[in-house]
Amino acid sequence: MNDSITESGRPSLAVKAFGITDTGRVRPSNEDQFLIAELTKTMRIWHTSLPEPKARFGDEHGHLFLVADGMGGHRAGEQASALAVVAIEQFTLNTFKWFFHSDGPDAQRVLTQLQTALRQADARILEESAEHPEWSGMGTTLTMAYYLDAQLCVVHVGDSRAYMFEDDQLHQITHDHTLMAEMVRQGTLQPEEVKHHRLRNVITNVVGGNEAGVNVEAHALEVHAGDRLLLCSDGLTEMLTNDAIAAALRAEPDPQAVCTRLVAQANEAGGRDNITVLIVRFD
Repeated sequence: MNDSITESGRPSLAVKAFGITDTGRVRPSNEDQFLIAELTKTMRIWHTSLPEPKARFGDEHGHLFLVADGMGGHRAGEQASALAVVAIEQFTLNTFKWFFHSDGPDAQRVLTQLQTALRQADARILEESAEHPEWSGMGTTLTMAYYLDAQLCVVHVGDSRAYMFEDDQLHQITHDHTLMAEMVRQGTLQPEEVKHHRLRNVITNVVGGNEAGVNVEAHALEVHAGDRLLLCSDGLTEMLTNDAIAAALRAEPDPQAVCTRLVAQANEAGGRDNITVLIVRFD
């Protein structure tokens, strides 16, 4: 996309994105998944009397980004995160009304659709668990962002994270759905006590898991030129502080370069979990 003006009056922004996933230094397999996809309006020309190309494309381009971190024994986590990604892809292709004018009401309708997509992924994982007892209880985090027309819609379940890096500062968009994070929000635990707490990895909200139903957090925000979106699994944030992540983003403007740097730094810090990093630059 170029820097044109959209029908809503907002400038359209060029999108550059890169994602990487790494097993880390401890885990035997990688249960993380990520997705970067572009949505376009396409007209396929079957036959015509005019000298035209076989396909024509609309001016609007939507972009979908997601990170999923699976959990469960016997490779069940890998299955859960993969099932979630496939369910989201199917929803996007067959159900999602993705083009919109990014006023408040339209953005809210998109968020509602994306929340439905995560609930369908939840049902799909539970259905698969019922058919395969060895995968019982498998689940996944899922943090997803949809961008169109200078508007970003974010939906989230679990302890993967979405951040926005704007004006040289890193801001966490999503909340961690963990027991420790809830205790911090309630004031019964101090943030500095979380790192060494024995229950720090207890997740309170997942796609799939042991029972039906998922609470999907949702956010809508406007994007400006120079902003960068970061989606990541907790394999990054358990190893690196927000300050370290922000420093890498300041040092590397290119999404691929900063993804590579962050994964390397997380591994240098111990790499105790799978590490997935997805960065989007808007210009």
